[in-house]
Amino acid sequence: MSFDFRLRALSLHTTEGTVRYDFESDLTVLEGPTGVGKTTLLELVKFAFAAGEPRLATVATDAVHDVVIEIYIGGDEYLITRSLDAAKRKNVRVIDKRTGERLPDLPVDGEASYNTFLLAKLGLPDDIKAAAQKGKSSKPGSRVTFGDIFKYIYIPQYAINQDIADSRDGYYDPKRKAVFELLFKLTDPEILSMQSQVNVLNGKIDAADTNLKTVLDFLNDTNTSSREEVEEQLREAVSAQEAAREELNSLREELDPVIDRQTQAYRDLLTDAERSLAEARAVAQDLIRDRNEIDLEHRRVKADYARLERMRDAGARLANIEFSVCPRCMQSLSNRPVDEDKCRLCLQPDPVSPEGAADSYELQQLDLQLGEMSAQKEVTEQQLEKSQVAIVERESLIKHFTEVLEARTSQRVTPRLQAFSDASDRMATARTRQEGFEVALQQWDRVEDIAEKVRGLRSDQDRLKANISTRKATLAVHRDSVFSLIEQEFRETVMNLDIATVESAGFDRSNYLPIINGKPFSKALMSGGGSMTATQIAYWLSLITAARQTDTRYPSMLIIDGPRLALNTAVGTWGAIYNRLLKGVEEAPGTVQFLVSDNELPDDYEGDFTRIVFDYNNPTVATIRHPGEGQVEVIASIDE
Repeated sequence: MSFDFRLRALSLHTTEGTVRYDFESDLTVLEGPTGVGKTTLLELVKFAFAAGEPRLATVATDAVHDVVIEIYIGGDEYLITRSLDAAKRKNVRVIDKRTGERLPDLPVDGEASYNTFLLAKLGLPDDIKAAAQKGKSSKPGSRVTFGDIFKYIYIPQYAINQDIADSRDGYYDPKRKAVFELLFKLTDPEILSMQSQVNVLNGKIDAADTNLKTVLDFLNDTNTSSREEVEEQLREAVSAQEAAREELNSLREELDPVIDRQTQAYRDLLTDAERSLAEARAVAQDLIRDRNEIDLEHRRVKADYARLERMRDAGARLANIEFSVCPRCMQSLSNRPVDEDKCRLCLQPDPVSPEGAADSYELQQLDLQLGEMSAQKEVTEQQLEKSQVAIVERESLIKHFTEVLEARTSQRVTPRLQAFSDASDRMATARTRQEGFEVALQQWDRVEDIAEKVRGLRSDQDRLKANISTRKATLAVHRDSVFSLIEQEFRETVMNLDIATVESAGFDRSNYLPIINGKPFSKALMSGGGSMTATQIAYWLSLITAARQTDTRYPSMLIIDGPRLALNTAVGTWGAIYNRLLKGVEEAPGTVQFLVSDNELPDDYEGDFTRIVFDYNNPTVATIRHPGEGQVEVIASIDE
């Protein structure tokens, strides 16, 4: 049996009211000329299912606020609302029609999404990945969504005369096949998950093999010996290093008595002199820094002193100015009676004469500071001079002690030092060789680790492949049965449709597409008379019919948009298609639902179906006035 999946109704909330369409019949035909909005109606259904980006006419984007669908899926009924508003469309409102309960809003993307909800109703998890099953792909595969399954429900007008479920897109082929297998239960999510893991392991094995080859090439390029030879050479290097160490210890024991007490005393004096020299140099540096700071402060105080001098001079100059007019109101002051010792301008007592400011408090303080800094700088200079003398004396003392020590030890120590140097060289050489051999051993260890990792990865991959083969073997009988049903249905349907350019028809069991005139569907040249459209409709009708006769997840709904438009002059095939649709619903009422959008119906077409007729006065979005024929852009002409 196919999976119960039906569209009960579609409602559009527009700026001018609500439009509703019921689809209770097994076969519903939306009839009307091009441009009345039939495709827009079906694309809004696609939008409501969030099954990809829809192709919407302007009337939908400008006038429709919300799309509401009533669906029956897997025994449950839901009222689903999605807004066309750019912000609101990211969430979907869901109401359980049987209980009237509003479920939590579902995000279109992300965790616990609308996609997860729809897949769960089909009995599928939302983490299925469709990995390539041929070749050496290392990709885990793309995630299967409800939008991929919707390609098996909705045949849009722009694809009906071109392609089957995007089969011409090579990158999409693994996902198309995976969805086909899932719907017909030719595989299960566990098998697809294991296949994804197999592909990921391909990448890991390739990376490990490349790493192993790189290490082996490095060992070959450096003429590295085998592991056994490297281990033997390492043991020899360790022995040589131990021998050199023992010789050095022996030489140290011989050298110690050579250094007598007087020599040691000179060494102690040299050490004290060097420490004293370092201290003297540090003191000199501190004094130089202090002197520089005093100079800096002296310049700053001198600048302040000069500023006060300039102020005093300016005051003296201004005091001698006699105003003849008021600088504010410009009235003459010449005939104004003024008392002695009063200001001619403000009539206030004259201040002390400018000469009295020479010994002002500020200048006296600055003079004191300058004197103190001069004294401080002089003391610092004297201390610096003493420090420099001390430095010269200690340098001379160090030179003297060094010469004495060299004279006392040169004859007694030099021969042993040569032997000591030779032994040190041998020890260093042995240590260097040891380190080199240890690096080589690390590379050989790395080779073993990588080889072990590759063996483990291949073992995991073989186990997964064996599990996949075992699980597929259990589905072999079902697989052959499904293919036989599809092929039989397809041949009969193609024969009944009387497609002009089709002489023979079959079903490719490797890529799940039609075989036309002995050629794969993608390579069959089908031109004229709507042959491509008729063949594709025959294929989809065969799938849904075969699904009805066996155990599948295949949705029991098929939406076909605009077959007549692509059939052109093939009137006989056009009529045969509608007879086949009617036959499909009459054979098993209530088990399938066909929703067809077309320009017109054959003249002699009769049967039990629902016919919804549209025209320019009664478009699909009836609340919005149609601008008239030729005034709208046809959706089918828009590039995908």
